[in-house]
Amino acid sequence: MFHVDEYGDNLLTTIAWKVNGEVQYALEGSVFIGGAVVQWLRDGLHIIQTSADVEALALKATDNGGVYMVPAFTGLGAPYWNQHARGMITGITRGTTDAHIARAAIESIAFQSMDLLIAMEADAGLPIKEVRVDGGATINNQLMQFQSDILDTVVIRPKVSETTALGAAYLAGLAVGYWNDIDELQQYWQKDRQFSPSIAAATRDDLQREWKRAVRAAQVWAE
Repeated sequence: MFHVDEYGDNLLTTIAWKVNGEVQYALEGSVFIGGAVVQWLRDGLHIIQTSADVEALALKATDNGGVYMVPAFTGLGAPYWNQHARGMITGITRGTTDAHIARAAIESIAFQSMDLLIAMEADAGLPIKEVRVDGGATINNQLMQFQSDILDTVVIRPKVSETTALGAAYLAGLAVGYWNDIDELQQYWQKDRQFSPSIAAATRDDLQREWKRAVRAAQVWAE
Protein backbone atom coordinates (compact mmCIF):
# COMPACT_ATOMS: atom_id res chain seq x y z
CA MET A 1 0.00 0.00 0.00
CA PHE A 2 1.27 3.46 -0.89
CA HIS A 3 0.73 6.56 1.20
CA VAL A 4 0.18 9.74 -0.76
CA ASP A 5 -0.03 12.92 1.26
CA GLU A 6 -1.99 16.11 0.69
CA TYR A 7 0.32 17.37 -2.02
CA GLY A 8 -1.35 17.55 -5.42
CA ASP A 9 1.50 15.96 -7.34
CA ASN A 10 1.72 12.73 -5.35
CA LEU A 11 4.95 13.38 -3.49
CA LEU A 12 5.69 12.34 0.07
CA THR A 13 6.55 14.54 3.02
CA THR A 14 9.39 13.38 5.20
CA ILE A 15 11.61 14.60 8.02
CA ALA A 16 15.05 15.31 6.62
CA TRP A 17 16.84 15.85 9.94
CA LYS A 18 16.58 17.40 13.39
CA VAL A 19 19.46 19.44 14.77
CA ASN A 20 19.38 21.35 18.07
CA GLY A 21 15.64 20.86 18.35
CA GLU A 22 14.93 22.29 14.90
CA VAL A 23 13.25 19.94 12.43
CA GLN A 24 13.86 20.27 8.70
CA TYR A 25 11.28 18.76 6.36
CA ALA A 26 11.63 17.63 2.77
CA LEU A 27 9.60 16.55 -0.23
CA GLU A 28 10.41 13.01 -1.27
CA GLY A 29 9.79 11.27 -4.56
CA SER A 30 10.28 7.51 -4.68
CA VAL A 31 11.60 5.83 -7.85
CA PHE A 32 11.50 2.04 -7.64
CA ILE A 33 14.09 1.30 -10.35
CA GLY A 34 16.70 3.97 -11.03
CA GLY A 35 20.33 3.01 -11.26
CA ALA A 36 19.31 -0.63 -10.83
CA VAL A 37 18.27 -0.63 -14.50
CA VAL A 38 21.99 -0.76 -15.35
CA GLN A 39 22.34 -3.86 -13.18
CA TRP A 40 19.55 -5.43 -15.23
CA LEU A 41 21.48 -4.74 -18.44
CA ARG A 42 24.44 -6.48 -16.82
CA ASP A 43 22.80 -9.41 -15.03
CA GLY A 44 19.59 -9.86 -17.02
CA LEU A 45 20.47 -9.06 -20.62
CA HIS A 46 24.25 -9.57 -20.32
CA ILE A 47 24.98 -6.78 -22.80
CA ILE A 48 27.62 -5.30 -20.49
CA GLN A 49 30.18 -6.97 -18.25
CA THR A 50 30.27 -4.33 -15.50
CA SER A 51 27.99 -1.43 -14.63
CA ALA A 52 30.74 1.01 -15.61
CA ASP A 53 30.62 -0.36 -19.18
CA VAL A 54 27.18 1.11 -19.85
CA GLU A 55 28.45 4.61 -20.63
CA ALA A 56 30.90 3.46 -23.30
CA LEU A 57 28.23 1.26 -24.90
CA ALA A 58 25.60 4.01 -24.89
CA LEU A 59 28.05 6.48 -26.44
CA LYS A 60 28.18 4.29 -29.55
CA ALA A 61 24.73 5.65 -30.38
CA THR A 62 24.51 9.31 -31.36
CA ASP A 63 20.95 9.45 -29.97
CA ASN A 64 18.37 7.05 -28.57
CA GLY A 65 17.12 6.14 -32.04
CA GLY A 66 13.54 6.69 -30.89
CA VAL A 67 13.91 3.99 -28.22
CA TYR A 68 12.50 4.66 -24.75
CA MET A 69 12.73 2.36 -21.75
CA VAL A 70 10.33 2.57 -18.80
CA PRO A 71 11.91 0.40 -16.07
CA ALA A 72 8.65 -0.34 -14.26
CA PHE A 73 9.88 -3.78 -13.25
CA THR A 74 8.05 -3.51 -9.94
CA GLY A 75 5.54 -0.85 -10.92
CA LEU A 76 5.92 2.92 -11.13
CA GLY A 77 6.63 5.09 -8.09
CA ALA A 78 6.11 8.82 -7.76
CA PRO A 79 4.42 10.72 -9.23
CA TYR A 80 2.45 7.91 -10.93
CA TRP A 81 2.03 5.39 -8.08
CA ASN A 82 0.94 2.58 -10.36
CA GLN A 83 1.92 -0.77 -8.89
CA HIS A 84 0.43 -2.64 -11.85
CA ALA A 85 2.56 -0.96 -14.53
CA ARG A 86 5.28 -3.11 -16.03
CA GLY A 87 8.53 -2.47 -17.83
CA MET A 88 8.36 -1.29 -21.41
CA ILE A 89 10.80 -0.67 -24.26
CA THR A 90 9.16 1.23 -27.10
CA GLY A 91 10.29 2.44 -30.50
CA ILE A 92 12.34 -0.64 -31.43
CA THR A 93 13.07 -1.00 -35.14
CA ARG A 94 15.29 -3.23 -37.26
CA GLY A 95 18.05 -0.66 -36.77
CA THR A 96 17.92 -0.77 -32.97
CA THR A 97 21.19 -1.91 -31.39
CA ASP A 98 22.40 -2.76 -27.91
CA ALA A 99 23.80 0.78 -27.77
CA HIS A 100 20.30 2.23 -28.21
CA ILE A 101 19.00 -0.03 -25.43
CA ALA A 102 21.85 1.07 -23.15
CA ARG A 103 21.21 4.71 -23.96
CA ALA A 104 17.48 4.34 -23.33
CA ALA A 105 18.25 2.75 -19.95
CA ILE A 106 20.50 5.63 -18.94
CA GLU A 107 17.99 8.19 -20.12
CA SER A 108 15.20 6.48 -18.15
CA ILE A 109 17.01 7.39 -14.94
CA ALA A 110 17.07 11.06 -15.93
CA PHE A 111 13.47 11.03 -17.16
CA GLN A 112 12.21 9.65 -13.85
CA SER A 113 14.17 12.28 -11.95
CA MET A 114 12.68 14.88 -14.26
CA ASP A 115 9.15 13.73 -13.40
CA LEU A 116 9.89 14.12 -9.69
CA LEU A 117 11.50 17.53 -10.01
CA ILE A 118 8.65 18.88 -12.13
CA ALA A 119 6.24 17.68 -9.45
CA MET A 120 8.36 19.32 -6.75
CA GLU A 121 8.38 22.62 -8.63
CA ALA A 122 4.59 22.49 -8.85
CA ASP A 123 4.11 21.71 -5.16
CA ALA A 124 6.74 24.13 -3.87
CA GLY A 125 5.75 26.93 -6.24
CA LEU A 126 9.45 27.66 -6.76
CA PRO A 127 11.61 27.14 -9.84
CA ILE A 128 14.56 24.76 -9.50
CA LYS A 129 17.68 26.75 -10.33
CA GLU A 130 20.19 23.94 -10.01
CA VAL A 131 20.30 20.26 -9.13
CA ARG A 132 22.96 18.77 -6.87
CA VAL A 133 23.32 15.06 -7.35
CA ASP A 134 24.88 12.15 -5.50
CA GLY A 135 25.04 8.38 -5.66
CA GLY A 136 26.96 5.84 -7.69
CA ALA A 137 25.17 6.58 -10.96
CA THR A 138 26.40 10.19 -10.94
CA ILE A 139 29.86 9.11 -12.10
CA ASN A 140 28.27 8.57 -15.51
CA ASN A 141 29.00 11.79 -17.38
CA GLN A 142 26.53 10.98 -20.15
CA LEU A 143 23.74 10.58 -17.62
CA MET A 144 24.62 13.83 -15.89
CA GLN A 145 24.71 15.74 -19.18
CA PHE A 146 21.39 14.30 -20.27
CA GLN A 147 19.90 15.14 -16.87
CA SER A 148 20.94 18.74 -17.36
CA ASP A 149 19.63 18.77 -20.94
CA ILE A 150 16.23 17.29 -20.16
CA LEU A 151 15.70 19.58 -17.14
CA ASP A 152 17.16 22.68 -18.81
CA THR A 153 18.94 23.17 -15.48
CA VAL A 154 22.51 23.16 -14.23
CA VAL A 155 23.48 19.85 -12.62
CA ILE A 156 26.33 19.87 -10.09
CA ARG A 157 28.23 16.78 -9.01
CA PRO A 158 30.21 16.96 -5.74
CA LYS A 159 33.67 15.49 -5.22
CA VAL A 160 32.19 13.05 -2.69
CA SER A 161 29.48 11.20 -4.62
CA GLU A 162 28.14 9.26 -1.62
CA THR A 163 26.61 12.34 -0.03
CA THR A 164 23.92 10.40 1.83
CA ALA A 165 26.49 8.48 3.87
CA LEU A 166 28.54 11.63 4.37
CA GLY A 167 25.47 13.49 5.61
CA ALA A 168 24.80 10.80 8.20
CA ALA A 169 28.39 11.16 9.40
CA TYR A 170 27.98 14.93 9.64
CA LEU A 171 24.81 14.55 11.70
CA ALA A 172 26.61 12.17 14.06
CA GLY A 173 29.40 14.69 14.43
CA LEU A 174 26.95 17.46 15.20
CA ALA A 175 25.23 15.27 17.79
CA VAL A 176 28.47 14.76 19.76
CA GLY A 177 29.65 18.33 19.34
CA TYR A 178 32.49 17.66 16.89
CA TRP A 179 31.10 20.47 14.73
CA ASN A 180 29.23 23.46 16.11
CA ASP A 181 26.49 23.89 13.51
CA ILE A 182 25.43 23.16 9.93
CA ASP A 183 26.99 26.40 8.70
CA GLU A 184 30.40 25.07 9.72
CA LEU A 185 29.88 21.99 7.55
CA GLN A 186 29.29 23.94 4.37
CA GLN A 187 32.99 24.66 3.99
CA TYR A 188 33.64 20.97 3.35
CA TRP A 189 31.37 20.68 0.32
CA GLN A 190 33.34 20.77 -2.94
CA LYS A 191 32.20 20.70 -6.53
CA ASP A 192 33.65 18.12 -8.88
CA ARG A 193 31.95 19.10 -12.14
CA GLN A 194 29.09 21.19 -13.44
CA PHE A 195 26.90 20.17 -16.38
CA SER A 196 24.93 22.78 -18.32
CA PRO A 197 22.05 22.35 -20.82
CA SER A 198 23.24 21.97 -24.41
CA ILE A 199 20.24 20.92 -26.50
CA ALA A 200 17.59 22.95 -28.31
CA ALA A 201 14.23 23.57 -26.65
CA ALA A 202 12.42 21.77 -29.49
CA THR A 203 14.55 18.66 -29.00
CA ARG A 204 13.90 18.74 -25.27
CA ASP A 205 10.16 19.03 -25.85
CA ASP A 206 10.21 16.06 -28.24
CA LEU A 207 12.12 13.90 -25.76
CA GLN A 208 9.78 14.77 -22.90
CA ARG A 209 6.69 14.12 -25.04
CA GLU A 210 7.92 10.71 -26.19
CA TRP A 211 8.85 9.73 -22.62
CA LYS A 212 5.32 10.53 -21.50
CA ARG A 213 3.95 8.34 -24.31
CA ALA A 214 6.17 5.47 -23.18
CA VAL A 215 5.00 5.83 -19.58
CA ARG A 216 1.37 5.75 -20.72
CA ALA A 217 2.12 2.56 -22.66
CA ALA A 218 3.59 0.95 -19.53
CA GLN A 219 0.48 1.84 -17.58
CA VAL A 220 -2.01 0.77 -20.25
CA TRP A 221 -0.28 -2.59 -20.70
CA ALA A 222 -1.22 -3.60 -17.17
CA GLU A 223 -4.89 -2.63 -17.42
